[in-house]
Amino acid sequence: MKRSPMKMTKSILIPALAASIALAAPAAAAPVSDLFKNVKDSVVVVKTEQREVSPWGSHAMVSVGGIGSGVLIAPEGLVLTAAHVVQTAERIEVLFSNGEVLKARVVSSEPSADVALLELESIPSEPIVSPLGDSDAVEVGDEIFIVGAPFGISHTLTVGHISGRRNAAKLFGNFSLAELFQTDAAINKGNSGGPMFNMNGEVIGVVSSIISRSGGFEGLGFVVTSNLARSLVVDERAPWSGMEGFILSGELARIFNLPQSMGLLVQKIAKGSLAERVGLRAGKYQAQIEDQELLLGGDIILTVMGIQLSAENRPKIRARLRGLTPASPVTVTVLRNGRPVELQGNPAAR
Repeated sequence: MKRSPMKMTKSILIPALAASIALAAPAAAAPVSDLFKNVKDSVVVVKTEQREVSPWGSHAMVSVGGIGSGVLIAPEGLVLTAAHVVQTAERIEVLFSNGEVLKARVVSSEPSADVALLELESIPSEPIVSPLGDSDAVEVGDEIFIVGAPFGISHTLTVGHISGRRNAAKLFGNFSLAELFQTDAAINKGNSGGPMFNMNGEVIGVVSSIISRSGGFEGLGFVVTSNLARSLVVDERAPWSGMEGFILSGELARIFNLPQSMGLLVQKIAKGSLAERVGLRAGKYQAQIEDQELLLGGDIILTVMGIQLSAENRPKIRARLRGLTPASPVTVTVLRNGRPVELQGNPAAR
């Protein structure tokens, strides 16, 4: 019996059409549980020790421990974390999921974006690396997950979405240069510096801060984008100053009798850091101005490398500092005891 050409054509086209539809269908996203298993061993706990003014009013310096999170981004031992976790730390230990503990040092830090890069003293025995993803490809509404150590409870997973993209200068002051993701994924103390992942298991951000009235998570978490972190501390290697400061501008600049519109009030300084070698003095008198707790009595930085401190001059200052060699002197003008004083130090590594 001879087959109809029409029937033969249908018998060929229908399977082919079904196959093409199957090929065009998007692959199902991996469950979060599987993604977590793939990335969890790259996430670390960052423990620090630093000197702070005694909380008992004696103005003496005491050793205080801190905790945060981080993520291994290179097998040779590079860990991405938040600047505020390690900026004035004098001792840093990184704890891995297998129990391994390695000392680390800050090799790059940009406090105005709240990102820092650590280098481990040795290569981990079982290095599991999470790659940096393209944060520019992330859209509001995308599902994400965060792994960190809230309150020291390591490798805690929280899941949420990208709630928005924010300019940090509009949220936290005009000297901040961070580009932020806003998220509804739970973030608490100890999460700082931990990675935000997309649903491909790539790092698309570094946990920075929360806005909270209670001190705990209330649905407003902020994460520095991976592209900005890569640019500032991985590619450019912004120098680590070892200093924490507070911007004085507007009414505060007038209250502190600054001879210019902006200055940086020195809060804390790490022993052995560039800030200490330059001769900067940290604050030691605890005070509260409106809702801001500050340390007074320290230097107020006016110029760096001859460039007046201002939001507009920030790129110039960063460029000058990045171009320094170990033999190049760093010059800083500060307001000390009401008078301008010029300081100079060597940026040679510790």
